[in-house]
Amino acid sequence: MSTAGKVIKCKAAVLWEKNKPFSIEEVEVAPPKAHEVRIKMVATGICRSDDHVVSGSIVSPLPIILGHEAAGIVESIGEGVTTVKPGDKVIPLFNPQCGKCRVCKHPESNFCLKNDFPPRGTLIDGTRRFTCKGKPIYHFLGTSTFSQYTVVDEISVAKIDAAAPLEKVCLIGCGFSTGYGSAVKVAKVTPGSTCAVFGLGGVGLSVIMGCKAAGAARIIGVDINKDKFPKAKEVGATECINPQDYKKPIHEVIQEMSDGGVDFSFEVIGRLDTMTAALLCCHGSCGTSVVVGVPPGSESLTVNPLEILTGRTWKGAIFGGYKGKDSVPKLVADFMANKFQLDPLITKVLPFEKINEGFDLLRTGKSIRTILTF
Repeated sequence: MSTAGKVIKCKAAVLWEKNKPFSIEEVEVAPPKAHEVRIKMVATGICRSDDHVVSGSIVSPLPIILGHEAAGIVESIGEGVTTVKPGDKVIPLFNPQCGKCRVCKHPESNFCLKNDFPPRGTLIDGTRRFTCKGKPIYHFLGTSTFSQYTVVDEISVAKIDAAAPLEKVCLIGCGFSTGYGSAVKVAKVTPGSTCAVFGLGGVGLSVIMGCKAAGAARIIGVDINKDKFPKAKEVGATECINPQDYKKPIHEVIQEMSDGGVDFSFEVIGRLDTMTAALLCCHGSCGTSVVVGVPPGSESLTVNPLEILTGRTWKGAIFGGYKGKDSVPKLVADFMANKFQLDPLITKVLPFEKINEGFDLLRTGKSIRTILTF
């Protein structure tokens, strides 16, 4: 029996209060309005950005259904939707692509002005599609993938290869693309170059994979958790160092290792001290440093302008610089053509109901990426 046009009751993980576990609840998911798409989730990854909302370092209205790195199948579409149809395999886009704003029209920009960051908690029209126990529930980044069904705007979904394994390519919805694109598209890593990557989680490993694909000769992984070193070397790091092993600042250590500084550095943690270290460890005259990690919302950095004046480049990027509707299908096609691997990033696959266990694995550093399946 068709569910199109009807309210769907399903299970979702609701965050009622910050710093509390997720609660598996029955929610009502309204049908999509015009230019909206309702998706049946198949798999979703657990990303540090979701945990930033739990901890309060990303401020968002509550109660909320989090999740933004996922893949699923279109259940129904609203009036006027032309880019997907029921039955299509899709990846929701936390960074939409309206195609009309100044950013979407710019060849090198991708942070569409229709984005929901910092989170307002609604779809583009300012309303919500979730209710639980009679209360409206907020959306997260226009995706809310910690639910068996979700509704997204048409500009926030990309159709992908019908043969793609959704429990793997869901990582292209955030972690992999964010890291890989930061190396190949944003930094534009060059063959024979030297790189340093601060933070060896799922996104950091994806940066390393991008640096390797771009032909970097030397890739230095930086993390205080030595258990992450073997996996980093497996995906392309040539060496790994722990800042706690040195008496001098880590940027000085890397400068000494790399003839005055690396060509490219990446901060993939979201801490102000490591952002500064990543900037300073790249060469003062010809180095490029990219901010990849999401920083605490209420904090600011102080930097001596001389660190930039001499020729360094400091830049940042959302979603690896990729325009989602254009690039996500191509990345999935590249994965299907074996141009890169996603298996090294996946540590655990758990049923959706074990979401709190998955977040514990993230917080204790015991999992690179945990995938929840529905």
